[in-house]
Amino acid sequence: MNKTVLVVDDDNMLRNSLTSGLRKNDFNVLSAESAENATEILNRVNVDAIILDRMLGGQDGLSFLKNIRKQGNKTPTIMLTALSGSENTIDGLSGGADDYLSKPFQFQELVLRLNNIINRNISVKHLNVLPQGLIFADNEFFIDIDTENEKKLLSLSNEEKKLLQNLTNPIGNIVAATPMVAKRLRNKINSVLSNIDIITVRGMGYKIITTKR
Repeated sequence: MNKTVLVVDDDNMLRNSLTSGLRKNDFNVLSAESAENATEILNRVNVDAIILDRMLGGQDGLSFLKNIRKQGNKTPTIMLTALSGSENTIDGLSGGADDYLSKPFQFQELVLRLNNIINRNISVKHLNVLPQGLIFADNEFFIDIDTENEKKLLSLSNEEKKLLQNLTNPIGNIVAATPMVAKRLRNKINSVLSNIDIITVRGMGYKIITTKR
């Protein structure tokens, strides 16, 4: 299951290098050059982890992390920094970082630490929970329309239902499918739920994501 990582760094060369390397290690990657840009992304998309430069231009990384933690965002985060010393490590961890890595660093060490914080955040419960509003019961998908517990059957063809089952078991799966089936399923979901979307993962297939619209 491919995980989605947000890389936040104002160093274009490092940000591009991290993005390229992580994609080669089977991560889906979003990138931001500032805390403000990262905030916009997090307001729209849920990610599995954040790689965050501490010394950003504009709002610094530590302030950004403290702010999203205050807002209830618990996304696992690795903070990168050129600052050395235990005091800076303590500041980063106290500010909400799950791990702290000093520059320069070995890329494979970053990947190992990234997998560790993501895996710590995953539980069987999380894997089995569908996005809000979507219910699977009696081998059918339903939409919870939140009116006296009323549920509405999501009318799907066998191909569409099979695709949705593969996309949601567990959430995060990347699944190959014909563009026509994926498009029909996406249109049906978008017509009834605004917090779920199906995106194309280039060269690999499709992935269901939760959004904040």
